Amino acid sequence: MGKKVLIVDDDTGLCELLSAYLTMEGFLVEAVHEGEEGAQLAISGDFDFVVLDVMLPGANGFDVLADIRRSSRVPVLMLSARGEEIDRIVGLELGADDYLAKPFNPRELVARLRAVQRRMLQASAAVGSDADADRLVAGDLELELGSRCVISGTGPVQITSLEFSVLEVLVRAAGSVVSREELTHQALGRALDAMGRSVDVHISNLRRKLGPFADGSERIKSVRGVGYIYSHQARPRLKL
Repeated sequence: MGKKVLIVDDDTGLCELLSAYLTMEGFLVEAVHEGEEGAQLAISGDFDFVVLDVMLPGANGFDVLADIRRSSRVPVLMLSARGEEIDRIVGLELGADDYLAKPFNPRELVARLRAVQRRMLQASAAVGSDADADRLVAGDLELELGSRCVISGTGPVQITSLEFSVLEVLVRAAGSVVSREELTHQALGRALDAMGRSVDVHISNLRRKLGPFADGSERIKSVRGVGYIYSHQARPRLKL
């Protein structure tokens, strides 16, 4: 059965266009035009993806995203009509997994959804029949590869699906620099956009949520002009 997509956008024409295109691509689609209804449906757990517009009547997209993230980790892709960088940054900081600026080609939306779907399938395949058995352990941090959850020395850490993908790439390469290009390719499933800051915002969110090491040293370091490095003091290993 196809993956279920919820579109929350007050542009009925766009919703009809995207619904038709996504249906042809094998997705099951439902569209609503008000933020509060969208939040309720997204939280219900019946959808695999949410496509959420920033500009909505009543509760705007940022309010809806905040409501969703209080109780759900469903992947959310934001749409920004203005295409302003501040909209994208705010959305990512609130827990969006990705964004697209209007106008956009429906093929790109499908590509983004497929990339999220591939990561989920790869995560499930990597752990075999017991989805919670394998963990990637790095110092005080554990990444549960099946459920895509993170546990630090102080307890569970709430992160989004794409934040998990970024963190997993960095932890697997702990002690080595991962370029922004490679991080974008491996974690986000696309080429680096010279004007995009998606990876940088995900890194900023991870730093804020994970905090430094117990000794106060930086967990994820920037290498100017190159990329990022997860500190070598936390060497990764797989725990069965």
